[in-house]
Amino acid sequence: MIEEMRVYPALSSFLKGTLRIREWIVFQPFFFFYRYREGHFIGPWATTEKREKGKEISEDQERKEKGREIADDRERKGKESLPIKIDRFRIRKGSVDFEDRKMGEPPAQIQLRELDLELKNIQYPFISSHSFITLKGEMNGGKKEGSIYTEGWVDLKSMDMETSFKVQEVNIKIFEPYYRKRFSAEIETGHINMEAKIGVKKRMIDAPGQLELVDLQMKEGGTLLWIPAKILVSFLKKKGNRIQIQFHVKGNMDDPQFSLQETFLTRVAVSLAGTLGIPIKVVGETMIGGTGKGAEGLIEGLKSIEKLFKRKKEEKR
Repeated sequence: MIEEMRVYPALSSFLKGTLRIREWIVFQPFFFFYRYREGHFIGPWATTEKREKGKEISEDQERKEKGREIADDRERKGKESLPIKIDRFRIRKGSVDFEDRKMGEPPAQIQLRELDLELKNIQYPFISSHSFITLKGEMNGGKKEGSIYTEGWVDLKSMDMETSFKVQEVNIKIFEPYYRKRFSAEIETGHINMEAKIGVKKRMIDAPGQLELVDLQMKEGGTLLWIPAKILVSFLKKKGNRIQIQFHVKGNMDDPQFSLQETFLTRVAVSLAGTLGIPIKVVGETMIGGTGKGAEGLIEGLKSIEKLFKRKKEEKR
């Protein structure tokens, strides 16, 4: 759904055999994305057919699908396309709803509002070049609306990128479906501030950053990222209910053993342990801990991360 669209072409560009658009503005668009439990996405531009759980398509069907794809590709190549260049593409006051059922029930519900996007230097067919991007908006959830902001560049052909990403005062409960399997403690309130530099090159991600947990209120029973909540609550009281955590996520996004979600939570857990004074280091996928007063039980809890990785590998074999 779009409220209004304005396109400002450079009419003289037709004389050069290209279509150049000086500016393209979309006002108040609404986009909806959905992810099934099996991981298939459906969105405003493309849909992925949902298959029944445990049911795969036959080899004959697969050959037919590939045949159609090859025929369509040949037909596209047989037609000459008019090169398109967009100097600046903008979205004003956009909205996005994302429902993620892969995380279980109830599903994750993420709502972005008041989105302003600016993307410069777009060429189609895509070529390897830097398209400069700026995005800001609000993330709904709870009584307070948090803000998001990103800027940098992205290569629309290879999807390489270098961007900075900032989140301010976002309600932590929004992300509960993504962390609830790693938390047995009950979080009542709190919000997140985060800053990160996100680099992607040839599908390798390198993202150092800082996470801040503010006004975190939780019950003392259970654990939070493998750390007993009782110890964390005591630490929070001493620090004014504010914790800063450094993290660095690296990995190959094409590696089936790599999970961005699991890697991020693991790095945050190790950094959180270090903030609490627990001597823990990560070497590969193995947790190594030193000795220290009151640290032994926490080290054993954090070593469960190693067992988690081993179980995930065995399940995928």
